[in-house]
Amino acid sequence: MKNKSRNAMRVIRHKRLRSKLAGTAERPRMAVFRSLDHIYVQIIDDDKGHTLLSASTVERMFLDTKMPTGNIEAAKYIGKVVAERAKQNGIESVVFDRGGHIYLGKVKALAEAAREAGLKF
Repeated sequence: MKNKSRNAMRVIRHKRLRSKLAGTAERPRMAVFRSLDHIYVQIIDDDKGHTLLSASTVERMFLDTKMPTGNIEAAKYIGKVVAERAKQNGIESVVFDRGGHIYLGKVKALAEAAREAGLKF
């Protein structure tokens, strides 16, 4: 029997999570994807299948700050940015989808920064 990679196991965990949670127009899903170098967040309406807004460390606005892209400070910054964009679009609360990642480190920092900026989940 062959061992599965870390990413394959993360995908299995993410599928398990997605079977239990979904975003609606009133309360969209905030999906987080984390790689070694970058962090990406999307707010998604699963009923329509549309991405309402997104933020990531590959955007020009973030790259102009000259911050490192793959650390906890970057995750905090992206959490704050996505919460501000959500408020501008009239989104007050979301369903948090950690994407199969453990709620620790960058994912936790992003979630806490979004909560501090006023997003409810």
